[in-house]
Amino acid sequence: MARPQRSRRVCKEPVFDSFAPSDPQQHDCVSLTIDEYEVLRLVDYEKRTHEQCAAVMDISRSTVTEIYESARYKLADCVINGKCLSISGGNYRLCDGSAVSYCGKDCRKAPVLSCDDRAM
Repeated sequence: MARPQRSRRVCKEPVFDSFAPSDPQQHDCVSLTIDEYEVLRLVDYEKRTHEQCAAVMDISRSTVTEIYESARYKLADCVINGKCLSISGGNYRLCDGSAVSYCGKDCRKAPVLSCDDRAM
């Protein structure tokens, strides 16, 4: 019997949850899960190692690598083939502040940007 999948700890949900090519005729869409988004944010944006990312998300390093490869492929598919991207779903839980020792911030109190702040 397979081991049950662990939910992944995520600091906060993305502010922007969809992206689309400038061609309005395009109907193909790729779905990126919230946990895939979080791995990309931690590894590519915050420049953390897979091991550090695993500690923050409370999962194994090998799981981070699998999620990362899947997310990178989906992003490449969108950019190369002009597909829209939506970010939603997945097996995750929002951080309750218990990851402060790993991420160095209080995840629950992360600021939420208003529409005016996003334009800057």
